[in-house]
Amino acid sequence: MGLFNRKTDTATTTATPTATLDVDPALTALTGEYAIDPAHSSIGFTVRHAMVTNVRGAFGDFSGSLQLNGTDPHHSTAEIDVQIASVDTGIADRDAHLRTGDFFEAEKFPLMSFRSTSAEQLGGDSYRITGDLTIKDVTRPLAIDLEFNGSATDVYGNERVGFEGSAEILRTDWGLTWNAALETGGVMVSDKVKLSFDISAIKAAA
Repeated sequence: MGLFNRKTDTATTTATPTATLDVDPALTALTGEYAIDPAHSSIGFTVRHAMVTNVRGAFGDFSGSLQLNGTDPHHSTAEIDVQIASVDTGIADRDAHLRTGDFFEAEKFPLMSFRSTSAEQLGGDSYRITGDLTIKDVTRPLAIDLEFNGSATDVYGNERVGFEGSAEILRTDWGLTWNAALETGGVMVSDKVKLSFDISAIKAAA
């Protein structure tokens, strides 16, 4: 199901320039505004620690919306705001360090935000959404690869859509430069960070 973009048959379009492309009714039905449901969604990250293991964490407080356009899917958009203070790696002291000026400086820059600028279909239910990611006072482009998991009406009558996504960033590109050298070589925290998204969103009432 092509949600963010639909490819046309160039040969057919050229032969019949006045023809109107059929729109998948299932896609048209998805058109509308959706609010991300944080109770059934997650935004996480994985970073290499001491060169030998991975630390995983997540942000517990976030909000966002999707604007899906089933008739012209590449015009679909997404935006997310994350409360930095909600970072949780399972270790209180480590989380407190992440909130300091060594990393996120959460008191001065409480939000991490993403605003999409374009979307494309990669094939099947795989997509890539590109936008601007802001951390602290730095805004840079970010591409997120997504898998559309489908749509359903839940037991409460809510119309839902679901996505899983991932991306990689270099944290130093956003000013997160703190590190410590290891006696055996290498550094305490890797520059590369893997981001993960598991999103369930509810369609707004008409």
